[in-house]
Amino acid sequence: MNGTWLGVTAILGFIAVALGSFGAHALRMRVDEQALGWWQTAVQYQFVHVLALFGVVLLAARMELPGLGVVRWCLVLGMVFFCGSLYAMTLGAPRWLGAVTPIGGTLWLIAWLWLAVIAFRMQ
Repeated sequence: MNGTWLGVTAILGFIAVALGSFGAHALRMRVDEQALGWWQTAVQYQFVHVLALFGVVLLAARMELPGLGVVRWCLVLGMVFFCGSLYAMTLGAPRWLGAVTPIGGTLWLIAWLWLAVIAFRMQ
């Protein structure tokens, strides 16, 4: 198993827990409902994609499948762009940063479709 990717996954999971807690306790009284919604969406999507990344890392440890590296990178970069832009806007970054959010979503779509292609090629 590639310990680096497992470590990256664990750190991203840690960050999701920490930011979820921060949002629930420290941000609730400091930002408006819309901004809190951005934060909650970012945390939720980060958790989902951390679990997906964990599954891909475990899959890669069990079998050599070409293309899993693309899936891993798209999942991670999707978190950076999608979640990162929402976290930043919640903390006061300019709203135009929201234009970056769909880049992360697109990277996740690529990751999921690429994983499907890999799976169908296994047959």
